[in-house]
Amino acid sequence: MTVTATSVDHSDRLQPSSAFSARGRRLLRLVPALASVLCGVLLYISFPPRTLWWLALPAFAGFAWVLRDRTWKAALGLGYLFGLGFLLPLLVWTGVEVGPGPWLALVAIEAIFVALVGVGVAAVSKLPAWPVWAAAVWIAGEAVRARVPFRGFPWGKIAFGQADGVFLPLAAVGGTPVLGFAVVLCGFGLYEAGRLLAERRRTRVLRRGAAAAALLSVAVPVVGAVAARPLVSDRAEAGSATVALIQGNVPRAGLEFSAQRRAVLDHHVRETLELAADIKAGKVARPDYVLWPENSSDIDPFTNADAAAVISGAARAVGVPISVGGVVEKDGRLLNEQILWDPVKGPTQTYDKRQVQPFGEYLPLRGLVGAINKNWTSMVRQDFSRGSEPGVFDVRGAKVGLATCYEAAFDWAVRDTVTHGAEMISVPSNNATFDRSEMTYQQLAMSRVRAVEHSRTVTVPVTSGVSAVIMPDGRITQKTGMFVPAYLVQKVPLRTSETPATELGILPEIALVLVAAGGLGWAIGSGLRARRAADA
Repeated sequence: MTVTATSVDHSDRLQPSSAFSARGRRLLRLVPALASVLCGVLLYISFPPRTLWWLALPAFAGFAWVLRDRTWKAALGLGYLFGLGFLLPLLVWTGVEVGPGPWLALVAIEAIFVALVGVGVAAVSKLPAWPVWAAAVWIAGEAVRARVPFRGFPWGKIAFGQADGVFLPLAAVGGTPVLGFAVVLCGFGLYEAGRLLAERRRTRVLRRGAAAAALLSVAVPVVGAVAARPLVSDRAEAGSATVALIQGNVPRAGLEFSAQRRAVLDHHVRETLELAADIKAGKVARPDYVLWPENSSDIDPFTNADAAAVISGAARAVGVPISVGGVVEKDGRLLNEQILWDPVKGPTQTYDKRQVQPFGEYLPLRGLVGAINKNWTSMVRQDFSRGSEPGVFDVRGAKVGLATCYEAAFDWAVRDTVTHGAEMISVPSNNATFDRSEMTYQQLAMSRVRAVEHSRTVTVPVTSGVSAVIMPDGRITQKTGMFVPAYLVQKVPLRTSETPATELGILPEIALVLVAAGGLGWAIGSGLRARRAADA
């Protein structure tokens, strides 16, 4: 008996219908886009006020998975989605006072830089040791974003999300570029290590060179951070100073504009008089100097005798100089100015804010903006002018560097106070406009990174909070609540030595930009050679 074997086609049972397959393929194409957004959101969650700094690592690992082997067009779109997922929630505070329009416009523009970085990461993702090149590309993107447009907007630098992280000591090695590079490199390295393990399970082949590069991408940043810890010290090198920070708080409602300005001044005078009374009663030590926040006197004390009188009264009561944040007009120029007010001599030194905030303290493209939204031009009636000299007050033998509010986000604006002799740094700020948003905590984290970067005590006096005293290792030793009157008094170390980050200045950032350029050049050259070989 002959049995003939026949073939039966069961493919209709094993495969989904063609209609279902088409829907499935369309859904699968959405996975990278959704993953990009989610990874961006994960990066946002790693930022203050949360202390989940480590979430930046899986965020960049996921971003690497999304971008690897993508065309430049796909990488551009996926990078833009990552930027939106990160920046939309991070910068929501920019719309607190002026509505969602400016917030959405800012995010839409800033996400373009992230999109271009995505193209660069995809381009270098096939190179040997690609996590190094890709991390350098990210830092190059941050370097550009910190300079253009309108003199840059560095908010959202990866370093500013690491104030509570293990990588923080690297800020003393090479500033925010090196700190950010380490975090991104570690994230990309984790992805590459996972990818190689998956490849080994599938093929039973392990490429040792690639595996070594992946492991080093993870290990080197961690080991470097541990090795960098001795660079930061709380030891006093030029003695110490007792400082007082005044948070006067602001009126919330019910006053017209000029009355509101006077009320803010009166609040800071009142809290200073409270401090003076407690000094007299022996409750707190007399400080060597008192630090008021930015905009603590929006009434020009040089032209308003009454404002000058109440500031002088506060200085005499406390018996030491006060650094007052004033809005003054000189020679037709409107200036955001810190004024050192002596109890006997009156104003003796001034510092004019150099990095003024676009669309807040001055209005770029005023004609175009006015045509779009007249309310904005009425809010920014007169543009603030920029100062030209670093701010370092010599106060009773101590040298206090000044970086006013927005300036804390800019590497150069803090660094040159130290290179001009600052033994401690103060960041007088006014965050009242942004209510209880995360902006205050994001800015406070910047000041913590700056403390480690330059190994200096950093004080942050704020009109409405959070005011804080930060040690050179980034620890907050005292802080206030928000929208409460308060003062802080503390003895802090004065330091004169410079960290490698201070001494090197912009050089680490330049080096990383050159690494990024080299990687991109290598990737482009390899692509062109491959095309010529294919055509031949």
